[in-house]
Amino acid sequence: MEEKKKKVKRPLGVARLIPAKCIACGARCQADCRADAITMNEAGEPVFDIEKCTGCRRCLRVCPAEAIEIYFTPEQQKILDELAKEKGAEAEPEVEEMDEEDARIRAKLAEYKGVWIFVEQVDGEPHTVSWELLGVGADLAKTLDVELCTIVIGDNVETLCQESFAYGASKVYLMDQLVFHHYRTEPYFKAICHLVDKYKPEIVLIGATGLGRDLAGAVATELRTGLTADCTGLTIDENRFLLQTRPAFGGNVMATIMTERTRPQMASVRPHVMPMPERDDSRSGEIIRELLDIKEEDIGVKVLEVHDSRSHAAEDVDIAAADIVVAGGRGMQSMENFRLLQELADELGGVVAGSRSAVEAGWIPVERQVGQTGKTIRPKIYIACGISGAIQHLVGMQDSDVIIAINRDRTAPIFEVATYGIEGDVFQVVPAITARIQELRAREKD
Repeated sequence: MEEKKKKVKRPLGVARLIPAKCIACGARCQADCRADAITMNEAGEPVFDIEKCTGCRRCLRVCPAEAIEIYFTPEQQKILDELAKEKGAEAEPEVEEMDEEDARIRAKLAEYKGVWIFVEQVDGEPHTVSWELLGVGADLAKTLDVELCTIVIGDNVETLCQESFAYGASKVYLMDQLVFHHYRTEPYFKAICHLVDKYKPEIVLIGATGLGRDLAGAVATELRTGLTADCTGLTIDENRFLLQTRPAFGGNVMATIMTERTRPQMASVRPHVMPMPERDDSRSGEIIRELLDIKEEDIGVKVLEVHDSRSHAAEDVDIAAADIVVAGGRGMQSMENFRLLQELADELGGVVAGSRSAVEAGWIPVERQVGQTGKTIRPKIYIACGISGAIQHLVGMQDSDVIIAINRDRTAPIFEVATYGIEGDVFQVVPAITARIQELRAREKD
């Protein structure tokens, strides 16, 4: 009897990187590889283990830059050539079809629509970051062709609905109950989770304030979805994924992060990172009123007394709200030398701030720190005195309208982002500028 010839399985090939195309998107290919055949190098690029790769092509499908291709090892190519001779035609590799799990997940994600912004408020006063998020939210909603909505939670806060419309929202989800009078994590996160479960938004954005950081983490944990903190950029890719860009590795690189398999996609953004949209009080929209079935006695945390730590003292200023900021760094050499910056700031009607080095040296309070671990600001004029311009600092001030850098090191990175650069000794340049301003003011009076 003639022995039946064993069928040779057609090889699928293995994945490999096209280095020139990789954008270090945040390890999407690694996260989607079920064979554990991908690791990431220090540059954020994938490294493929051809011994483990099954050629399933999942990494090709998720790569936003088309930086991955399939190739055949010499052994696999030999098999392909033999099969082609037998069949008299070129053998095409088999491609894995989308499995049931992928299909189920994609169908579930398709149920979510809309861009939502959480409106942060204290005693009915909204935080400006909420309106800034409506600006970037409008761009995201336009790209996705969905509604731009806000979430307003509090006690006697319906007036914030009209403000939401004025800044671009078309719909407001309002939860106005006495239990929300003071912010507490439990009732607020339960309120948002209730709304998300019922209405299924595609994207939820929250300000990266003290309150926002606390709330966003609780919501994301309860909903079992992803959250990217302190984003500096938000865009939409061709697959409707929210590309969330933020500093990583100490601010040395910018990472792009995505939430691919859960919804909603959540991100927080610091105040003054995004531009404020134009206000139009003639706009109107729809208010959806909801109630949360929760009683005061159900909440474990009680607010007994509120002490307002906000002060109008000269020493306690909000650098994020200032139009003119004069900042000093390591080059100022001592706390006493910051008086030169204060004199200049007084003449300009601005405030004094500092870099992380100045704060760590004890020359200036931490509340006035500019940078990744401090505050993000967008003043009309930013004067950097003796600041080299590390990436961690640039993240906090690079969106200023006008940047004036004063440094005696001509290779300092701060000059790369400066509108005007002055190479010189800060202890000579700053007093000269102050004196010149005083001289001009005196002439105006005469």
